[in-house]
Amino acid sequence: MDDRVDKLVVLWTSGDRTTAEHMVFMYTLNSKLHNWWEEVTLLIWGAATSLIAVDEDLQKQLPLMRDAGIKLLACKRCADILGVSSKLEDLGIEVKYMGQPFTEILKGDDKLITI
Repeated sequence: MDDRVDKLVVLWTSGDRTTAEHMVFMYTLNSKLHNWWEEVTLLIWGAATSLIAVDEDLQKQLPLMRDAGIKLLACKRCADILGVSSKLEDLGIEVKYMGQPFTEILKGDDKLITI
């Protein structure tokens, strides 16, 4: 019997709003709502960190994701450099150093989409 859980990690690094709205957010939310994946994590890194900190329309979608059971993470180093760690935490995003956890994702069996 296979007890493995289907896990998806969406690594969002693009600062492009259209990509965020029409790919990252759309697929991430729908993948959980339609049970395409048992566990879904949105990992915010790089330019996406700045975008989510200022874009109120995208921010409005975060509670929908959280309520659907999607884990929201952001790279602390990026957020600290860009001066948005507190803002992301206020938005309900877990901000933590991601080097080691990301390496574990890459070495593991979870599926990873990078955008």
